[in-house]
Amino acid sequence: MTTLRVLTRRPGRVIGLLILLLFALMAVAGPSLYSGTLAVDPNAIYSSPSSQHWLGTDFAGSDVLQEIVVGARYVLETAALSALFTAVIGTAVGLVAGYHRGPADSALMRLTDFVLTIPGLPLLIVLSTIWSFGQPYEMAIALGVTGWGGVARAVRSQTLSLRERGFLEAARGLGLSSRHVIVRELLPNLAPFVAMNMLLAVIAFMGAEVALFFLGVVPFSSSNWGVMLNQAVFSGGAMDSPAALSYLLAPLVCILLITIGIVLFLDAVDELFNPRLRERP
Repeated sequence: MTTLRVLTRRPGRVIGLLILLLFALMAVAGPSLYSGTLAVDPNAIYSSPSSQHWLGTDFAGSDVLQEIVVGARYVLETAALSALFTAVIGTAVGLVAGYHRGPADSALMRLTDFVLTIPGLPLLIVLSTIWSFGQPYEMAIALGVTGWGGVARAVRSQTLSLRERGFLEAARGLGLSSRHVIVRELLPNLAPFVAMNMLLAVIAFMGAEVALFFLGVVPFSSSNWGVMLNQAVFSGGAMDSPAALSYLLAPLVCILLITIGIVLFLDAVDELFNPRLRERP
């Protein structure tokens, strides 16, 4: 009941949740609705939105809505997996380093500094010679493994601020193991912080992967919104043709809507995890 009350307290939170559910449903069920290859119709190049093509067609006469729906799974699955990898690795490293301190802290923070210095773009260019990035998990591993440094630093700082609190001293005084203290005492207190960073990371990784495909840094081995933008600008001449406006704007509007949805939903997440905010009228 508390969750439902917090979600419905402001209309923006409900709107944000509905936006996220819509795109999640699109990613899960979309490829099943449009199985097979995209239909090409030379007689319908850059057709305007109509009852037959709700978002118009592209430079090959393919339905833009179909491309959006089919491409959603790759984009959203990659962003979600990347954020998950980042949260898991960064949280584990930050918790262990901040709680144990000493040599373990120094070693893990040097590793974190090394990860932070890895240039992501050149690394992805090198990886593209051995990986096709045709599956979302391949792109997610590349983005997640190189993106957890900031989370580790932030979690370590939070852990250091909690380390000397009374409830942790009491747990250590009872002789509880370090694993118990970290997993059962520290992690629940950091969960809201990690959850909010994970949602924000989804936005960042979604923008990063779309940008990589748009720039042509990685091979076009899958259908997604970044490939659509690349083909719209560099192959379809969308920048010079007003008729192609819907083809160019469709993936950008989707990215904008997901970003708005996450930002609106974060407001509810913040209140759910922060009891003091629930007391406000």
